[in-house]
Amino acid sequence: MAERTADRAPQEERIGMNAGFGDPWVLGISAGFVVAFVAMSIYDVDLLSMLVSAGFAWTAKYLGSFFQLILLLTFFIALGTAVTPAASAKMGNLDQPEMSTFKWVSIIMCTLLAGGGVFFAAGEPVYHFVAQAPPAFSGVETGTAEAVRGALAQSFMHWGFLAWAVLGSLTSLVLVHAHYTHGKPLQPRTLLFPIFGERVMRGAFGGLVDAVCVIAVVAGTVGPIGFLATQVAYGMNVLFGIPDTYATQLGVLVILGAIYVTSAMTGIHRGIQFLSRMNVYLALAIAAVIFLFGPTLFLMNSWMQGFGTYISNFFEMATMTAQTAPAWWMKWWTVFFFAWFLGYGPLMALFVARISRGRTIREMIVAVAILAPVASTIWFTLLGGSGIYYQLNGMIDLQQALTNFQFDVATLTVAQALPLGTLMAVAILVLTTIFVATTGDSMSYTISMVATGHDQPSSLVRAFWGIMMAVMAAILLFMGSGQVSALQQFIVITAIPVSLVILPSLWLGPRAAYQMAQEQGLVR
Repeated sequence: MAERTADRAPQEERIGMNAGFGDPWVLGISAGFVVAFVAMSIYDVDLLSMLVSAGFAWTAKYLGSFFQLILLLTFFIALGTAVTPAASAKMGNLDQPEMSTFKWVSIIMCTLLAGGGVFFAAGEPVYHFVAQAPPAFSGVETGTAEAVRGALAQSFMHWGFLAWAVLGSLTSLVLVHAHYTHGKPLQPRTLLFPIFGERVMRGAFGGLVDAVCVIAVVAGTVGPIGFLATQVAYGMNVLFGIPDTYATQLGVLVILGAIYVTSAMTGIHRGIQFLSRMNVYLALAIAAVIFLFGPTLFLMNSWMQGFGTYISNFFEMATMTAQTAPAWWMKWWTVFFFAWFLGYGPLMALFVARISRGRTIREMIVAVAILAPVASTIWFTLLGGSGIYYQLNGMIDLQQALTNFQFDVATLTVAQALPLGTLMAVAILVLTTIFVATTGDSMSYTISMVATGHDQPSSLVRAFWGIMMAVMAAILLFMGSGQVSALQQFIVITAIPVSLVILPSLWLGPRAAYQMAQEQGLVR
């Protein structure tokens, strides 16, 4: 190998401090979008919401099936790549991984599952159970024992194999080979380098490619940051009587921003790694309490039935369209989630490529596309399955709240019904905060890599992007939480150009794997 494993943290910081703010195209377009969105919100909130809503509806109607197809092909092509001899090749020209397996998996789980996984883990399964049966199980009466497996299976579809695969499998292979073998920067434009060559690496074209991917991630990250502030403020009001006001939400944003900006500035080998490990420990502790002291037998049976239903109905749920399901349901559930993951795809792939040096291709694909999704289904069963159990037995009633999409109410209600009640509610709020913080620090770091073209970007650049996202969330929350929702819907629109950036990886990913294996003498 060209380079041996070493503790690169000190070197990372020395190099990073010397990097500038990078490509003016990326900074200008992405920062310009942030300013324009906020300015438009101030000028005419209703007009902005109408435009975003119309674009969201059009994208979901005409391109939803295209998004679904990309996720399906990515997953199965990645699995095919993982079983070939080329999958034994090691990534990044290192003999040994840079970090332990536990640390590596912790960062992957916390970054890719993020706050959305906690925010929706309690609410989505209960929604499908009590408010609206998934179209694939429309003949089953909601709120009954027969509806449990379908509710969980649909949640598994949205947060399972397809979602994870597009966040860091084939695209990461293209980036790893181009970066560590050909010396190209860890930027989204590098995904198109095998097609366009040096033309995409310089000038406006490459800057535009990077900028649209940054905008998608900013939209997708500011949303959870803003919603976390409303969720924690609501929780503090219910649990401790603290007024649920904008001042409380702003205080939450300040604390959250301070955590993830500090983590991003200290780097992957320090803050990001530490925060991810702490998050995993807390999640495991919460999971253990739920499993041991909650409805254990119900949860075990529900996971078995839900996962079996997920596998047996996999293609039906993955390929469902507005012709076979209510258009509104497809728009707000499957298409929304799949477009959200697509929008995150390039930058998440950059992050996976950055932390996976020394891992084999097979290890990376199995961890990201198989093990992590299975772990997600277990987590959704523990929180969402418990909510279903309490709803089924009349201990809570979330039908009205979830019919109105009040997922913050659902999460807190389920948390309070769990063993140890208030303590668990506080723990889950803390966990959600750290989950969002791990997304904030990793995305601040990754956006900085894109902006500077350097895989060890300046600490000041990391701080700039982290603070910018927190400030944007604060401004939009001041104008109303509906503006945060509008920004999050915008990620569905940004998934259009981002999907075109990801599309070539369907054949470039396996080719990169073969080339790495050939360079390492594993295949001819």
